Amino acid sequence: MSASQELEQAATNYAIEAVRLDKQGSKGMAITMYQKTIETLLRIAHLYPDYSLNKVYIQRAMAYQERVKVLQGGIPLRPEAYQPDAESPSHQKDEKASYDELIMKEKPNVRWSEVIGLEAGKKAIKEAIVYPVQRPDLFPLGWPRGILLFGPPGCGKTLLAAAVATEIDGNFISVDAASIMSKWLGEGEKNVARLFESARKSANNGKPAIVFIDELDSLMGRHSNEVGGEVRVRNQFLKEMDGIIDKGKNLHAYVIGATNRPWDLDWPFIRRFQKRIIVPLPDHHSRLQMFKLYTNSLNLDSNLSLHELARLSEGFSGSDIKDSCQSSYLRVIGEFFESGRAEDCDAKPRAVNMEDFHQILENRKPSVSLDMVASYAKWFDTFKAL
Repeated sequence: MSASQELEQAATNYAIEAVRLDKQGSKGMAITMYQKTIETLLRIAHLYPDYSLNKVYIQRAMAYQERVKVLQGGIPLRPEAYQPDAESPSHQKDEKASYDELIMKEKPNVRWSEVIGLEAGKKAIKEAIVYPVQRPDLFPLGWPRGILLFGPPGCGKTLLAAAVATEIDGNFISVDAASIMSKWLGEGEKNVARLFESARKSANNGKPAIVFIDELDSLMGRHSNEVGGEVRVRNQFLKEMDGIIDKGKNLHAYVIGATNRPWDLDWPFIRRFQKRIIVPLPDHHSRLQMFKLYTNSLNLDSNLSLHELARLSEGFSGSDIKDSCQSSYLRVIGEFFESGRAEDCDAKPRAVNMEDFHQILENRKPSVSLDMVASYAKWFDTFKAL
């Protein structure tokens, strides 16, 4: 299989997984897989500009990017439109998803260098997870096993958790809390127990394990009019958490929870996370480094100033910045194909310039409001535990 075919296959697999997660309501995990699809399709267009299917791939990348924006904005929209080969709704089976369908065990390949900024969070996680894995003999009092990452959406909570799993060469078991509550009711307790048993088994076999729970507030938040199944799932989760954080055990099994709404969490759940770390919006330096990272593989015009882009993107999340870079490049690629020049195998797209970014930034507002930023700061002042 050629390199281009391998990339095509990877993009297809990512897209299928993204749509599957999207249909299940696993929003956070779906966004991650859609982003991987977009990145792979753009990589094909960049490495093989004369490839005959590039126009189709760019169109799909644009469609997937629109879906990401919809999911980030919380607007309900059927995901079927974003997968050409998706099964018709009339032929879909209406049945609860199984355990294997709701967890993602893909081994992450995220390095610390890809986690830009977040120095306080990195330091706290290294002290809680990385150092105990490297030298457990230096921790006679044990170490934290419950880590809560909270902050605005799109600022690197999932990336931070994945980077830790890569650093310790551990198993990364990712599950969306909203899916646990909506899809696991009926067999919820059994599946939650199975989730933690998988982590313990890995740790007992000498392989550190991280259970990553996205959208934690869906599981551990305050709920009214709960049915019995929901209560049992939550109680089972508390029980399993207690088993993981038992100070008498030296297992390298960890639970990392991520939430955009920490104020919705109940205190019994909060106290089980010994480390509570805010993942804030990037500052100017971090935004500059993000623009450098995301435009590193692009052909940039000499008039493009990354420092100016960092200034113009004040208040943007890391996800906002990444989307802006993708949108600017898609603008250039779309223009290239619309001009008909793509039919010439020797033709190349023009460089991305400041005007491309200006057009995108003028039509894009930060996804996090100032009121939200103030709410995170207030909660952090009350419950912080670095």
